[in-house]
Amino acid sequence: MKVAVFSTRPYDREFLDGANELSGSGHELFYLEMRLNSHTAHLAAGHDCICAFVNDQLGRKELEILAANGTRLIALRSAGFNNVDLDAARELGLGIGRVPAYSPDAIAEHAVALILSLNRKIHKAYARVREGNFALEGLLGFDLKGKVAGVIGTGKIGINVARILRGFGCEVLASDPFEAPELGALGGRYVPIDELLAQCDIISLHCPLTPTTHHLIDRDAIAKLKSGAMLINTSRGAVMDARAVIAGLKSGKVGYVGLDVYEEEEDLFFEDLSEQVIRDDVFVRLMTFPNVLITGHQGFFTREAMTAIAGTTISNITAFEKEGAPLYPVQVERRG
Repeated sequence: MKVAVFSTRPYDREFLDGANELSGSGHELFYLEMRLNSHTAHLAAGHDCICAFVNDQLGRKELEILAANGTRLIALRSAGFNNVDLDAARELGLGIGRVPAYSPDAIAEHAVALILSLNRKIHKAYARVREGNFALEGLLGFDLKGKVAGVIGTGKIGINVARILRGFGCEVLASDPFEAPELGALGGRYVPIDELLAQCDIISLHCPLTPTTHHLIDRDAIAKLKSGAMLINTSRGAVMDARAVIAGLKSGKVGYVGLDVYEEEEDLFFEDLSEQVIRDDVFVRLMTFPNVLITGHQGFFTREAMTAIAGTTISNITAFEKEGAPLYPVQVERRG
């Protein structure tokens, strides 16, 4: 198939070309650096498939342009699909494939890296030592052993986070409408979310973005936190209300924040803005806090994960070409 790949970086080419060659499928991959939106969708004209990433826009307008120009498949190289208008896709007869699981270890390990870095002030210590400052004042941390850690969302990533934290000697509480038996086997237990918020020293978010989880961590949730709690988000930015978090940081209710995602990240992440003024006042405000650590949506970015993402993406395209449906489809039936 002819595939237009949007939001391309050199590493995308490396792994997608490798997967395409390894599979022997012979797909024609046309790489575009720009993001997919209503202004760039026409560049996919004549391509049977477009390959999109998390910040590409796939609303009704974009999908209508794509369908009118011959696109039949949307191949997402991500697990999430909240950027896709599923109703419009159904009406236009577009297939949608995704990568449901690539390396839950990668994101789980990154979440725990944020916990460790915030706690032991690794980012501060690194900068100090490079300047010849070896003083320890301001770098005091705490032992993870014996702390209560909360995991919201116990899919594969959340379970891996629970496993790692149990290895550190944490008590693990969890919240999820669908309970995973693995959590009990690890020694964790499910509790109502209000109890989790009130008891946990550390809370790590691993739930999908849905209408129910949008701004799950808001002012009301923060008011219920154990004072000084650490919040970690490697799921989707809009699960957390950034303005409410800022208010919690200012009051001291929130003690630490580690983010790999941000609600308005599409205008920031995956770009080099080092020579530009960042105009997102909320993001800039977050960056002023010494107890906030932000990475640019890199939790997935390991060689193992990129290999798996590329392999599954190519498999989705091949399955659609041969059988009319991707290997891992997103259901686009009418909801409600």
